[in-house]
Amino acid sequence: MTTIAVLDYGAGNVRSAVRAAEAAGADVTLTADHAVIDAADGLLVPGVGAYSAVMRGLESVGAVDLIRDRHAAGRPLLGICVGLQVFFSRGREHGEETEGIGLWPGEVTALDAPVVPHMGWTGVTAAPGSQMFAGIEDEKFYFVHSYAATEHPTGTLVTTATHGGDFVAAVEDGTTWAAQFHPEKSATAGAGLLRNWIASFSAPHD
Repeated sequence: MTTIAVLDYGAGNVRSAVRAAEAAGADVTLTADHAVIDAADGLLVPGVGAYSAVMRGLESVGAVDLIRDRHAAGRPLLGICVGLQVFFSRGREHGEETEGIGLWPGEVTALDAPVVPHMGWTGVTAAPGSQMFAGIEDEKFYFVHSYAATEHPTGTLVTTATHGGDFVAAVEDGTTWAAQFHPEKSATAGAGLLRNWIASFSAPHD
């Protein structure tokens, strides 16, 4: 059975991510043990709350270099919500700038919208050729966020959504995937995305 490690660094509400990955057909472990993570087929990085707090949590378990190394090695990786945001170079919240993991250039900033946070079910514009959204391109996904990335990393497939203006809803960069929304809260659409992620482990990547 496919094995997935859900990174345990003190983030809240991770049990729903564990249950969703299990329902998608994987053997899932919630862990910060680097040996267990290295042995897992996929690594899921959840993220809830402030960008700076998530980065502190990741640093506290030595996960920043672990994530960079996994990305560089082309091993399956999925970031969710702030887990997507910290893959970018930096986040700016309340005038405070925090350095991110830096898999991709770009800054995460406050949504420019009449209503913030963006909360609820929203459709996306899937990137042409997306594996992440195969068969679920027309579905809606559950978002809860006040900040987002708007820059599209070069050489990746970027799926967008709109709240006030367009923002990055998801990124596919070879074996590294990330979603601004919560697949684990997105019912059948989210379950389909997680199944697509697991299926991608054995699929060829450019």
